[in-house]
Amino acid sequence: MKTFTLEEAQSLLPVVEALLKRAQESKQAAEAVEAQLSDLAQRIYVAGGMLVDVGAVVKMRAEVETHMQRLRETINEIDEIGVQVKDLDSGLLDFPCRLDDEIVLLCWRMGETTIDHWHTVEAGFQGRQPVDERFRRRSNSSNRPN
Repeated sequence: MKTFTLEEAQSLLPVVEALLKRAQESKQAAEAVEAQLSDLAQRIYVAGGMLVDVGAVVKMRAEVETHMQRLRETINEIDEIGVQVKDLDSGLLDFPCRLDDEIVLLCWRMGETTIDHWHTVEAGFQGRQPVDERFRRRSNSSNRPN
């Protein structure tokens, strides 16, 4: 598992934030087209059937798949960096960090300008605590296995 120092995680924020925004936009675009398809299905049901432009529906389904593929690829890019996407909708990311021989998670949410919180793996977001001097003293990351 890749681990980050606070400084390394902070330096990655512009990159992962841009990727996160792209993933969110892809998800929203897919959901918008899905909503159009759902609305069409509802209108067909209520009307008891109707003439449908099959070509347009096929195109819309392909558009959904394109957005979903872009979403998957973007999430994979974030994952390959070593950052964990915890909640795409709220933009919640965790950066594994070694602290006193324990793996903890530096926690950042879209809209925050810096990484100011951390939590244990078990505590999750609800257990967020302010970053303290222990994190600022660290200078090297490691690629240690679990």
